Amino acid sequence: MIDYEKRKALQKNIKEGVTYRLAQEDLDFLASDELRGQRLELEYLKTDKILNENCIRSTVVVFGSARISSPEEAKSKMEQIEKMLDGSPQDEVMLKAHKRAERNLRNAHYYEQAIRFAKMISEHFQKEGVCDYVIMTGGGPGIMEAANRGAYESQARSIGLNITLPYEQTPNPFITPELAFRFHYFAIRKMHFLVRAKALVVFPGGYGTMDELFEVLTLVQTKKMDPIPIILFGSEFWKRAIDFEFLVDEGMINEHDLALFKMVDSIEEAFTMLQRFHAEHM
Repeated sequence: MIDYEKRKALQKNIKEGVTYRLAQEDLDFLASDELRGQRLELEYLKTDKILNENCIRSTVVVFGSARISSPEEAKSKMEQIEKMLDGSPQDEVMLKAHKRAERNLRNAHYYEQAIRFAKMISEHFQKEGVCDYVIMTGGGPGIMEAANRGAYESQARSIGLNITLPYEQTPNPFITPELAFRFHYFAIRKMHFLVRAKALVVFPGGYGTMDELFEVLTLVQTKKMDPIPIILFGSEFWKRAIDFEFLVDEGMINEHDLALFKMVDSIEEAFTMLQRFHAEHM
């Protein structure tokens, strides 16, 4: 005969077993290979639901390097390195660091321009109860932070889409808290960048920025996505980084593919392009 204590122990063992967990509470099960499709769907649905609840009708997506510092930060770093160089003027490591600091200080103006652009867009398009042309970024530092900061300083809302990476990606502090998201899958994150996008503004950047830019160019070129303004900010950078004319000369793209984007050097020109597009399509 099974006594009471034995009976309770057996029941406890069953209830603590893996198979007894509710499916929705079983993290090992939810993280299994077999449920990858469901996880992809959940990542899409969660963000879509929250954006709909917040009446986010359209966005302006801003891409750019996470490595571009604010002018204040770049200047401070330069001053620190210059002080260290005074004590060791021939130190090769410090000389290389000084060169990097010079470059970062030179590029810091992009941070300021991203703030100005986001302010201009947010103040013009975000009205009480109407959420059009909401700034959306990858939610990280650099240009992403600057764009979210511009909206924040305008007392407007903005969106950040972080991604889980081998190294921790921390959301910048200027994202609207209820519009800060974190993704595991690049594919679903990219989809959300474009589902509501009415413009793409791309500041100088590296692999991630290039990946996102060419993703959009390909979708528009292949007509998988309706055309939107694709604005490359900083013509000097882009003309050197990507030789689009060479791609045409080599027959890798058609000449009319050059019309898919426009290079600009002023925030005002980018803003005018968005105003024109809005008037024609909204």
